[in-house]
Amino acid sequence: MRVPSEIFKAYDIRGLYGEQIDGDVAEQIGRAFVRVLADLAGKEPGDLGIGLGRDMRLTAPELSERYLKGMVGEGAHVIDAGEVGTEMLYYLVGSRGLDGGLMCTASHNPKAYTGAKLVREGSIALSGDEGIQDIRRLIEEGLGEAPGGGSSEQVDIAEDFRKAAVAFIDPDNVRPLKVIVDGGNGMAGPMVGPLLDRLGLDVVETYWTPDGTFPDHEPNPLLEENRQFIIDKVRETGADLGIAWDGDADRCFFIDDTGQFVPGDFLTAIFAEHLLAKQPGASILYDVRASWAVPRTVEAAGGKAFANRVGHAFFKTRMRDEGAIFGGEVSGHYYFHDFYNADSGTIPALLMLEKLSVEGKRLSELLEPYRSTYFISGEINSEVDDQQAKMDAIEERYADARISHLDGVSVDYDDWHFNVRPSNTEPLLRLCLESLVSEEDMERRRDEVLGLIRS
Repeated sequence: MRVPSEIFKAYDIRGLYGEQIDGDVAEQIGRAFVRVLADLAGKEPGDLGIGLGRDMRLTAPELSERYLKGMVGEGAHVIDAGEVGTEMLYYLVGSRGLDGGLMCTASHNPKAYTGAKLVREGSIALSGDEGIQDIRRLIEEGLGEAPGGGSSEQVDIAEDFRKAAVAFIDPDNVRPLKVIVDGGNGMAGPMVGPLLDRLGLDVVETYWTPDGTFPDHEPNPLLEENRQFIIDKVRETGADLGIAWDGDADRCFFIDDTGQFVPGDFLTAIFAEHLLAKQPGASILYDVRASWAVPRTVEAAGGKAFANRVGHAFFKTRMRDEGAIFGGEVSGHYYFHDFYNADSGTIPALLMLEKLSVEGKRLSELLEPYRSTYFISGEINSEVDDQQAKMDAIEERYADARISHLDGVSVDYDDWHFNVRPSNTEPLLRLCLESLVSEEDMERRRDEVLGLIRS
């Protein structure tokens, strides 16, 4: 069977419904996924237990059913959790010791998209390097007739998941803060809502009901136009903070009490400090794009900080190998050792509520030392014809710096640094730059590097 090769991404499978992924493609993916898991686990397909979940997209019931048909057709036993947030699927796989899991979702993409996030045992993600391209090859080579013999069951894991999530904090610590929540008509409402209701908060719910038509805005808070509403709402109501989630709710984003969006690296530093107070001396992972605020905060709190490649497959694997208690990415993915090394959009929200309550400070106060010391550009994309040639030119231009290649090219001076890394799926270079001097110095350095990239 011919499937569009471009749907097989570095970290998941994703494409346009009907045009690139339809029911037939989904069934083939389900079948090939079983074969890949069997190989990874060293088991026969009939001995596999696989979790299945789906988000609120209008196409999800149909496609989830076809993924199920494919997996059962290959002989696996499928445990279907129904409509859940992605991290609930990870919880299902981890807590029940399953061999893998498939989440039918296109995360934060517009409504025309669909896809699948795939994990093996321990909720470790498949990636383009291991697993996803194998699925593509198996489908292209032809799977033949399905042997059959599988089975399925339906489960409700909501309450077990919530018990596991709330265990990360002491609920009695949380004060009755006023919080604006924006679910983006995704999975945050049913997943996180009941937990927030139990904490005695003053919650103002917006776009809280799942709706795959996304009538209000796309479920991607990283785009400014999608978070303007919650920014305005925080300022209008004088709320303590705002929290927004992406579509499948495995990422959450914060707006402080002044209505400012909080960068993911500053949040990583705040969460790391809070968790190190609970587990002194532990290890923390951060991605190569992050502000120096992260390793410096971790070290000041007595922890050990390790830079890591970008991407959930790399984070989950390294967290398992290092025994790190927490990992954070600039993009808003936060990983927890005691949550099967998986990323969560629920746990960071709970930790932030506890942190603000225990500290007795507003979020803007917690952020002030970072904002006045670390001047960051955010991630800036540039389209280029030859990614490697540009990175080689960067190394030549900044040859007097400390240069490393953990992920793309990282260039470090004493008072400023940057990382340039290629996109896995597009002809783009992504720049993140930081200065310790001033906002103006950051902008000058940023424009200098962008000039080299875009020349």
